Amino acid sequence: MKAIEVVENLKQRFPGEPEYIQAVSQVLATIEDEYNKYPDFERANLIERLCIPDRIVQFRVTWTDDYGRVQTNMGYRVQHNNAIGPYKGGLRYHQSVNLGILKFLAFEQTFKNSLTTLPMGGAKGGSDFSPRGKSDAEVMRFCQAFMNELYRHIGPDEDVPAGDIGVGGREIGYLFGHYKKLTHQFQGVLTGKGAAFGGSLMRPEATGYGVVYFLQSMLQTRGIELKGKRVLISGSGNVAQYAAEKCIQMGAKVLTLSDSDGYIYDPDGISAEKLQYVMELKNFLRGRIREYASRYHSSGRGSKHAIHARSHRNLPASKNPLRARKGLQRRRSVGIRTRNDAELRATIMDGEGSRRLPQAHHERHTPELHQVRHRARRIHQLRQRSQRRRLHESGKSHDGTRHRLSHGLSRQTASTH
Repeated sequence: MKAIEVVENLKQRFPGEPEYIQAVSQVLATIEDEYNKYPDFERANLIERLCIPDRIVQFRVTWTDDYGRVQTNMGYRVQHNNAIGPYKGGLRYHQSVNLGILKFLAFEQTFKNSLTTLPMGGAKGGSDFSPRGKSDAEVMRFCQAFMNELYRHIGPDEDVPAGDIGVGGREIGYLFGHYKKLTHQFQGVLTGKGAAFGGSLMRPEATGYGVVYFLQSMLQTRGIELKGKRVLISGSGNVAQYAAEKCIQMGAKVLTLSDSDGYIYDPDGISAEKLQYVMELKNFLRGRIREYASRYHSSGRGSKHAIHARSHRNLPASKNPLRARKGLQRRRSVGIRTRNDAELRATIMDGEGSRRLPQAHHERHTPELHQVRHRARRIHQLRQRSQRRRLHESGKSHDGTRHRLSHGLSRQTASTH
């Protein structure tokens, strides 16, 4: 096998998919020498069978927004390889999603899953739909329309999707509920479900905690302790939130979080109280990380909090998550870059290495989280009511035409007079 020739052939067969081609070329360049030690691999053309997905499901998703307008998005499921087990990989809802990106992610997911030593194949899926700025009702209708097509191609022994960027507990709940309605079956076809309807204890925390446990183990090989270190975290979703939580518990100082609009840098450190606000902001209010800077800067809790737009490249060298290696060499700071498509099974350990029961953890935190969730839902409901009231009073809908409800009320009022 000559990696260059294989990549050139794939370029010709699959033009316009640079992410997929780049991922394949990087992997093939790494394994070329080892692969060529086994002539049987070449005779069976194993390399092409490894690079090209088993199956690609592509479909249209038609749904209705809150203004009664019909919207159309594309849906995909790339089932890359099931040589060692059912396909396993996340669903991503983001405007950047296309077939080339999903093929690249499914290709990498195959290797990542095999390294867990669990019998799982690799897959990836999603849509160019973005939940950002959508109401709960719109997200629900989209998820149901998406599952109308996807349910035919998944199952506990066939393909088990999970969450990813844009697909959290809310979206998984909508997807699973509609799967049950379509199939009349309650089975483990989606991971990342809520604990109340079949989800695993510690599932929300597992990936973020696992990142920190890995970091801790890596530091210990160099005789370095995580306690007292400054930590730079990229992201503010589920993985980043719990990575930050575990770092704080271990005595580290978390300085940064980010989302697609930019990042916040808090030189005083993101405390447990501040992190609780971030969780409420991102998980329930669906807000942007910039609101952290507005809250803690304007409240007088520190004038050094900053929000930087768009790119992590704007970070100074000493604060750039991509410069974690340099920070580690100085033994002053470490960086954690989180991705929502990670699929890990972690044994949760405490700082001394002894087992900590997940049930005890949840019993301690559940009442507090219930209060936060109730308050967040209430705030969200009030915001929605306020928006509907302003819409009604203005007499105009989102696209500038008269709103049906306001129009109907006007006619009713006129008839009574």
